[in-house]
Amino acid sequence: MIKRTLYFGNPAYLSMRLKQLVIKVPGGDGDLPDFEDTKRYNTTIKTIPIEDIGIIILDNRQITITHGLLEELIDNNCAVITCGSNHLPVGLMLPLYGNTVQNERFRQQIDSSLPLKKQLWQQTVQAKISNQASMLKYATGEEHNNMKVWASNVKSGDTENMEARAAAYYWKTIFPDNAFFIRGRDGEEPNNLLNYGYAILRAVIARALVASGLLPTLGIHHHNRYNAYCLADDIMEPYRPYVDKAVYDIWKQTDCRELTKEIKSKLLSITTTEVSINGHRSPIMVAASTTTASLAKCFNGELRKIIYPEMT
Repeated sequence: MIKRTLYFGNPAYLSMRLKQLVIKVPGGDGDLPDFEDTKRYNTTIKTIPIEDIGIIILDNRQITITHGLLEELIDNNCAVITCGSNHLPVGLMLPLYGNTVQNERFRQQIDSSLPLKKQLWQQTVQAKISNQASMLKYATGEEHNNMKVWASNVKSGDTENMEARAAAYYWKTIFPDNAFFIRGRDGEEPNNLLNYGYAILRAVIARALVASGLLPTLGIHHHNRYNAYCLADDIMEPYRPYVDKAVYDIWKQTDCRELTKEIKSKLLSITTTEVSINGHRSPIMVAASTTTASLAKCFNGELRKIIYPEMT
């Protein structure tokens, strides 16, 4: 089942009643209530079954959310994202447990051998570069055989850093009408769109990892001591080109200097973008679960290869 992604950018009071998310907004006078004056949020505009929600994004400092609702969202493996004053995601809340055999899978993940991790990272980088090659063909209308060669030459652990070589070429080429584009978190547009899209993707992958009983903190390659989602950052790599494609389409049609609500709405649809994975067409939110389930099987010895989507 495809879970819903909800975005809240205006003042609201979010609570729970009968397993439903209840959305209330300030009354007709337009005044915002004080922190404790929740009664003035007297207009209920919608109720949504909590079991249908996969991701919630909170992007306004005057949003109030009850603890009871938070507890129910987490119990239903919903990822709750909070945004800062720049309207970019700054926090992610996930359940501490999301699978009945979590302890067993944690141990398998922790005890996994270094050779296995290197092989899994090799597969991840190969899938990422292959999807980047397909994205470049989409953007430029030309084949980029050097990307395919780099993908095929990735060794265990990517010891020759083919990922970085491919990335340098990829970002130099992906926006043919903007030859001076430099990928950087604080760079010029459409970096702002890429940052936002990747944050949504990261939440999708982290949520799927928890549901598969895996520990998002313990990566197969990323190992920053301050990063609580190293494994999510590993596994999302082959999915990034799907975000790039969405951003590219928006950039071709829209002024991207400001991250407007219309642009955010388009980027939020990334979670339902259909991809080809394991011989089937699936939305990214479902495909992510396929990928993380296969990773869990790699850790317990059932599989030797992670199942990633293939961009065509």
